[in-house]
Amino acid sequence: MPHNDSMSTSYYPAMQRARFADIDPDVHGLISKRTADLEGVAATQVTFDVGARWSADLKPDVGTDLCDLPHVAVVITGSLGVRMADGSEEVFSSGDVMLLPPGHDAWTVGDGPCTFVEFSRGNDYYA
Repeated sequence: MPHNDSMSTSYYPAMQRARFADIDPDVHGLISKRTADLEGVAATQVTFDVGARWSADLKPDVGTDLCDLPHVAVVITGSLGVRMADGSEEVFSSGDVMLLPPGHDAWTVGDGPCTFVEFSRGNDYYA
């Protein structure tokens, strides 16, 4: 396919690396986040410890009844329950890819923590 110089590049044209282990966590109660900011995209490792719930751990800091941001993520370990504003519920488990629209609550399901990695461009998630 021919290269079109008039098209703008929507990605950073160089490889980049970050390690979650090298990033200090942002902790809200039983929920911790480590965000790797790469040029043009952020990857955030989120861990809901046993007993964590968005409405209990993050709601006080955010100030909304439900999470108002979208999330696209891959569940790495454990399970996460999600309830939408309309009352519909789903459980996402290790290996699932999830897309959560704004207007949800989330909590750990089971007796182990849930860790997922979400991806975003710009300010489309709570940071």
